[in-house]
Amino acid sequence: MKIYHNPRCAKSRQTLALLHDHNVATEIVLYLVDVPDALEMKDLLLKLGMTPLELIRKNEASWKENYKGKNLSDDQVIEAMIAHPKLIERPIVIKDTQAVLGRPPENVLKLL
Repeated sequence: MKIYHNPRCAKSRQTLALLHDHNVATEIVLYLVDVPDALEMKDLLLKLGMTPLELIRKNEASWKENYKGKNLSDDQVIEAMIAHPKLIERPIVIKDTQAVLGRPPENVLKLL
């Protein structure tokens, strides 16, 4: 499995710990450093079954200051996530063609 992880996020740490508790081999992607490109974001969204706007952390300052209240296309929302990766809700866990958001962390049990 692969986890898009932010070590400073409690939910992300809890999700990673849950995977380790179940002895799941996990590839960790530090998405704030290794920012997904547009193609990767579209693939993640497809696997999650979500729209770009549903994956946005709307309480982040960069969203409120730059994007809130604007009528953005899906591509523009994806561009915002790439420009400001903190906007990407986390953690995202992927197994093959499926993905879940680790909020709550127990969501990842659906992939086991």
